[in-house]
Amino acid sequence: MASTLMGGMVPAHLPLCRETDKIRADGRPQPSFRDQLRRIPNWLNAWSVLFLYVQTAAVLWATVALGPWSWPVTFVLMGRAFAQFLSLMHDAAHRLLFSHKGLNDVVGRWLLGYPSLTNTDGYRRVHAAHHREEFGPDEPDLPLYVGYPIGPASFRRKLWRDATGRTGAKLLVQFLRSATSADAKVRSTFWKIMAVQALMLAAAVVSGYWWLYPFFWLAPYLTVWRVINRLRSIAEHGGMTASKDRRATTHTVAQHPVARFMVVPYRIGLHLAHHVDSGIPFRNLPALHAALIDAGYIDRTIEYANYPAIWRALRAEPGLNSPHAPTAAR
Repeated sequence: MASTLMGGMVPAHLPLCRETDKIRADGRPQPSFRDQLRRIPNWLNAWSVLFLYVQTAAVLWATVALGPWSWPVTFVLMGRAFAQFLSLMHDAAHRLLFSHKGLNDVVGRWLLGYPSLTNTDGYRRVHAAHHREEFGPDEPDLPLYVGYPIGPASFRRKLWRDATGRTGAKLLVQFLRSATSADAKVRSTFWKIMAVQALMLAAAVVSGYWWLYPFFWLAPYLTVWRVINRLRSIAEHGGMTASKDRRATTHTVAQHPVARFMVVPYRIGLHLAHHVDSGIPFRNLPALHAALIDAGYIDRTIEYANYPAIWRALRAEPGLNSPHAPTAAR
């Protein structure tokens, strides 16, 4: 990928980080602080998984009870459910959901990844490449990140493809092709995922509401989730570039309740902190983020005030609006 397509959103100047009792001069946490941050809160994470299932079931129950007027709301909320399932799966892929490796992987696969039509182990492999070298030769999501800022018309076209299911359908076809993969593990995982989907469809049929699965699980996966996934992904790395300094590879955006509810659940929006140390469970990322601010590694000159602010910068006409001044939107 030509270098001219990358780096259009990198801050012009990075703040100076000072060493503190928690943060080193290069932004990494001090050993004692790192050890504290890396403790996995097993019981709290178990509650997160359980409550995710409870609230998803509650949304579907309310859909049946309230009738058609609630369907548009349900459709959007079920797209959000994929953001929740796959954010927790992301922690499981890092083996940060539970300290017991076996439990972590079973939950990450069978309760989070497979219901969301995702091969957790395959995701783990490509995601490890992403963390080894952002924007490197093995970067799995490079097409999502390069070329920013882009013009408003191009931005709208990308989101329209997502919202109308064209992106989702293309990716679903790719997934279905794994049924005939030359890799036996890929084929095996495909059929495990299909077994979970069949179980979900069977549960809907037995309940007397077969339409819940195609219209309020599969359809939001193909549409609403794709919009959320793109908006979140470009807010993480859109227009950044390869660098040893994580602030040149990863955006930082102030977190607000609406965004955390809809787009970046389970602290996945604290993405710069996650890339500074990818061995820290999601619940402990706020402590690292606060320490990075205290050390000057993050300040208002590089942190966008909110998600609309960064999306505006990402869709600016190249050369007309500076993407290097996030504070302008504050």
